Amino acid sequence: MELSFQDISAQYQVRRLTEEDLPELLALAKDNPTYYRYMGEEPTLEGLRGDLTKLPPRTTSEDKYFLGYFRDGRLCAALDLILHFPNPETAFVGWFILRKDLQGRGVGTALVSELMDLLRAQGFRSVRLGRVKGNPESEAFWVKNQFTPTGIETDGGGYTIVVMQREL
Repeated sequence: MELSFQDISAQYQVRRLTEEDLPELLALAKDNPTYYRYMGEEPTLEGLRGDLTKLPPRTTSEDKYFLGYFRDGRLCAALDLILHFPNPETAFVGWFILRKDLQGRGVGTALVSELMDLLRAQGFRSVRLGRVKGNPESEAFWVKNQFTPTGIETDGGGYTIVVMQREL
């Protein structure tokens, strides 16, 4: 199933990110140092290049949508979305990042809401993600957006990942 993401947002142009977008994606990532501080690493072009194609087990490149949200030609947010993981009725948010100057203004919540509406319309029953344990900003954002811990925690190699899920 091909996800129709072009009309995912009423306010942003959304398209797949490519290698050509990596410098702008790196700038977006560097503008969000809190996320990386909790992971104990710095964003790099090579790391982001790997993120463009990194897949969880039992998924294929057809399931992956690494999307950019643009306004006036400028990258405002990025979303790594994996369909049908960990099961056929669940979508997985691997990464969601918003430009710093847009944070705290309801923009991220609006984008998540639009995404949930699209996934529900496409027949998905839930959305899952993993957040870094100990990051209060991330936890507050996802709880505000109706995600709850599943009780599953995994080792992220230097940090703990808390798995959260939202039913659609």
